Amino acid sequence: MSWRPQYRSSKFRNVYGKVASREHCFDGIPITKNVHDNHFCAVNARFLAIVTESAGGGSFLVIPLEQTGRIEPNYPKVCGHQGNVLDIKWNPFIENIIASCSEDTSVRIWEIPEGGLKRNMTEAVLELYGFFVGLVEWHPTTNNILFSAGYDYKVLIWNLDIGDPVKMIDCHTDVILCMSFNTDGSLLATTCKDKKLRVVEPRSGRVLQEASCKNHRVNRVVFLGSTKRLLTTGVSRWNTRQIVRWEDLSMPLIEEEIGGVSGLLFPFYDADTHMLYLAGKGDGNIRYYEIGSEKPYLSYLMEFRSPAPQKGLGVMPKHGLDVSACEVFRFYKLITLKGLIEPISMIVPRRSETYQEDIYPMTPGTEPALTPDEWLSGVNRDPILMSLKEGYK
Repeated sequence: MSWRPQYRSSKFRNVYGKVASREHCFDGIPITKNVHDNHFCAVNARFLAIVTESAGGGSFLVIPLEQTGRIEPNYPKVCGHQGNVLDIKWNPFIENIIASCSEDTSVRIWEIPEGGLKRNMTEAVLELYGFFVGLVEWHPTTNNILFSAGYDYKVLIWNLDIGDPVKMIDCHTDVILCMSFNTDGSLLATTCKDKKLRVVEPRSGRVLQEASCKNHRVNRVVFLGSTKRLLTTGVSRWNTRQIVRWEDLSMPLIEEEIGGVSGLLFPFYDADTHMLYLAGKGDGNIRYYEIGSEKPYLSYLMEFRSPAPQKGLGVMPKHGLDVSACEVFRFYKLITLKGLIEPISMIVPRRSETYQEDIYPMTPGTEPALTPDEWLSGVNRDPILMSLKEGYK
């Protein structure tokens, strides 16, 4: 009997990365030189926000997406923080509201005017003080609920309707590195410098599961959609980059080493296509995989290669993609050496001119499923879904 290789059929086998032409990039941006392990970039269907290098305080740019090309050195900034800005995130339901956190121990909420900034913005809509905060994350289904994680090892949950913290998660013994929600926001996964991976019930702060990662120094975590499965990236005992998939936290399902180098791997999971993207901080490559519920659980598809190293990556929400070009994911890559933000579209090659229903299932939209009071009282609800067909041209 002749040997035959095992081929998997996959509609995403030939996905390729397409870099935007130079005039569709954002050029002349003094990207921050901060060594904090965040993306320093946030994007939605209307605006691109980038943390910049600035003297005496922290600032970030907010640029309308259509305003590509060279950005003037005196372009207006959001510059109300007194310390370096460490993280920025757009509100998933209100497209001109952005949260930022800084070394000045504050979290600030900003409202960006309709056509973008015309002058420097120093007045925030809301200033939340408490701790030295390094991470902010919006709740995925509830309006105006914001999570912040600080260097005091605590996670605070803010209800922005009243402008106060309403809960505190106090189960970590070191700096929190990453937070990730499942689809309905009923579970929160965290990674921590104490080498533990935790799954927490956010309202009670109760730790539901915990794993001590002895052979896998965990950095980043993502929930794989609505399942309880997790994927982490980190460093193996041999000091090489590693990804681990967890069914539950008692035992890793699979462990895989990625290249023979050390350094941080940023994971991005697309629940609609079941694709995982892995981007190395400091290199220019983005590897992508398909996640399955049966063996081999993780199937390598391809790699996007670029000689320019990335400092961080912003990701466009699904409703901002170009569905007529069969675009399934879009990164905004920060290239510090060139002061350049480069859009990279991941495209499924299709000959047909019609809307491709099979690669664009119903996806979480821009409408919240819950109010803060409903969520705080214990209600969980799946996101309100939308079709991307309206965006087809």
